[in-house]
Amino acid sequence: MMDFIGDIHGHADKLEELLLKLGYKKNDGAYSHPDRKVLFVGDYIDRGPKIRETLQIVRAMVDSDNAIALMGNHEYNALCFHFQETEGGHLRAHSIKNIIQHYETLKEFQNRQEEYEEVLEWFKTLPLYYEIDSFKAVHACWDNNTIEYLRKTLVNDRLTDELIHESVKKGTKLNEAIDQTLKGKEMEMPGGLYFEDKDGNKRTEMRIKWWEDPSNMTYKSISVIPIESLPDQPILEAELKSLDFYPEDDKNVFFGHYWLQGEPSLYKDNICCLDYSVAKDGKLVAYRLNGESVLENKNLVYV
Repeated sequence: MMDFIGDIHGHADKLEELLLKLGYKKNDGAYSHPDRKVLFVGDYIDRGPKIRETLQIVRAMVDSDNAIALMGNHEYNALCFHFQETEGGHLRAHSIKNIIQHYETLKEFQNRQEEYEEVLEWFKTLPLYYEIDSFKAVHACWDNNTIEYLRKTLVNDRLTDELIHESVKKGTKLNEAIDQTLKGKEMEMPGGLYFEDKDGNKRTEMRIKWWEDPSNMTYKSISVIPIESLPDQPILEAELKSLDFYPEDDKNVFFGHYWLQGEPSLYKDNICCLDYSVAKDGKLVAYRLNGESVLENKNLVYV
């Protein structure tokens, strides 16, 4: 009896509206339900107008055992933005692009440095994935081999300070595993093509549908976000060799991250993306799992 909620990005009002729609009520400072719990798939901060309030709602639910909260790439990025390198600078560069991404969060915690540092400590308590007999949940991508590596490498499914420092080293197995799990699988666009993302940044790599057999897909159809310039032609054999995909007979998996548009719907019977761009005038989406083994569109709830 779990309710999965997608990326919130500081939209506390939408979160409260959705919780009320799902039948949760506020008791002793935390939202709760007599029969259910929430699993948040990450990205609580950045972009939105009420980041501190969002964190307060989520943390109160976690502390009262009414929710589980996973780490998203924005929480990971915030930790790296804050952590200093031994030789100077920070693990995540303080570039204009990165400052703009974190701006709304930093602005809300202006003159609240101690509170912000305590929030960063809380981020380190967030697991990167969650699995029980009936489902799996992750922020961006569940690759069985990658998750198995992380199980052996992380400490109680979480990042330590030492692992955070290790994770930013390009080309290491940990760096690639964290990138894939929190940011998704990517593929170089063919023929030197590129597109501009939601923030106007030039991108030459596209996020791909890691739950689809790439041998049955084209460059256009495997991209999560529709990109008109992509050719509708089969993916080259050399690319296919490096691409695993999530099996159709594996457990139901819930995730966020992908800034989908339109009416919420399932990709497959066991694949549920919950990010429908609430920070870009979209929807905040939940899936109500009631013990079913095959997911159903009717169990998607949103505001």
